[in-house]
Amino acid sequence: MAVQQLSRALHAPAHPMAKPGFGKRSAPGQEPRRGRDFAHLPRREAAIAGYIDRLPDGADISIKALAREVEGFGQCAIGTILRKLSEAGHLRRVRRDVQDAEGARWVYRTFFTRTARSDAWWAEFLADNVPQSGMADPAPVQEPEARGYDALARLVHRHPQLALSAVECEVLGELAGEWFRRGASEAQLERAVASMLPDPVRHPFGFVQNRLIDRLPPEAPAPVQGRYVMECTDCHAPGTPESLPGGLCRICRSEPRVRPDDDRPRLPADVVRGKAARLRDSVRTYKIRPAP
Repeated sequence: MAVQQLSRALHAPAHPMAKPGFGKRSAPGQEPRRGRDFAHLPRREAAIAGYIDRLPDGADISIKALAREVEGFGQCAIGTILRKLSEAGHLRRVRRDVQDAEGARWVYRTFFTRTARSDAWWAEFLADNVPQSGMADPAPVQEPEARGYDALARLVHRHPQLALSAVECEVLGELAGEWFRRGASEAQLERAVASMLPDPVRHPFGFVQNRLIDRLPPEAPAPVQGRYVMECTDCHAPGTPESLPGGLCRICRSEPRVRPDDDRPRLPADVVRGKAARLRDSVRTYKIRPAP
């Protein structure tokens, strides 16, 4: 019944917005909206996911706000639904340390995507990368030495006067890879090595080696602080993407522990009631007994 009533609330124009900087954030690279985007979810999870998907960025999608705005769902139900959406890869709760006119503070956001993502995708995205879309794991990052070798091989192909052999490209690959470790692009490396080439280049290996050393860019600055810290969707405990698979901490994703002796024979209900009655009588007798 609640899901049927929700159809009217899906288009509610007055859903509250969060404070500036807070609230819903749409993840990048989502597939176009279609009628069966959430058909893989149970009915109530699909209904709430469709509702959140149509809200603008910055909308308040906290448990209290959703329970207040969506008819037929209490806070307990909304909390369970958000947990299921997190496990399915549709949302992650994060916080970020920001510096602004109000000083240092934590900003809390919930990233939502109609295209379900894997844990590996979320880890890449929250590390300030934008991985490929879909559930597939992001492509492995190429090592700097391998990037250096490939860049030199392409450079030799475009500038035949730099006649480096495959072995020489491999030897210089580590030095070229240092450029990539320091944040340089392949275009920057090519300009530094191949600009204003002498004609002919008598010793290509030594020439390229000297330019790679002499024009090496400075060390990259330390990363800016303030990356996202993921939180458990259920209890808001902070953690890394690796420690929060499905967006949930170990405690929240664990099933209740069953003790080994829980399968022992149970006492009959009438015996339990009799024991409880005798305990209550003992307590009453103790309370009315006069003090010595």
